[in-house]
Amino acid sequence: MSPSTPTLRGELLYRMSLEVAPPLDLGATPQGRRLLFAFKGGRFEGPGLAGEVLTTGGDWLIDRPDGAMVLDVRRTLRTNDGHFIYAFYRGLLLASPAVRQKMERGEPVAADEMYFRTTPVFETGSDKYGWLNRIISVGIGETTATGVLLTVFRVS
Repeated sequence: MSPSTPTLRGELLYRMSLEVAPPLDLGATPQGRRLLFAFKGGRFEGPGLAGEVLTTGGDWLIDRPDGAMVLDVRRTLRTNDGHFIYAFYRGLLLASPAVRQKMERGEPVAADEMYFRTTPVFETGSDKYGWLNRIISVGIGETTATGVLLTVFRVS
């Protein structure tokens, strides 16, 4: 009997629209060029949860010398029914020089034009949304003129 290969499946958790402030450029560090993107707010909505993105977080991005951008994100979500959810994740954004120029000009970039993936992890004290403490999720990003669209899937 040969072992079967597991299948990775996912279901939509939410789609988030996030507005970000212009980056604060901390300059070249030993890790790469460090940029800080503060959040100006946003919304998220999915089959089982929806609400707003608070302005309490940011993205401490490293633009590495090899062209990869490493994301280090912290954010707080408030659901429409008043529960708080802390989300943190690492991610990776890879884009061609032409696509990076579009991003720098503030032009939208679709998900299929770049590799923009994240691994959100959630933490909440809410009984209603406590199931988020026990899941793995993956996000696929795209950029807009003023921020980011992130589609997040619960991995099953």
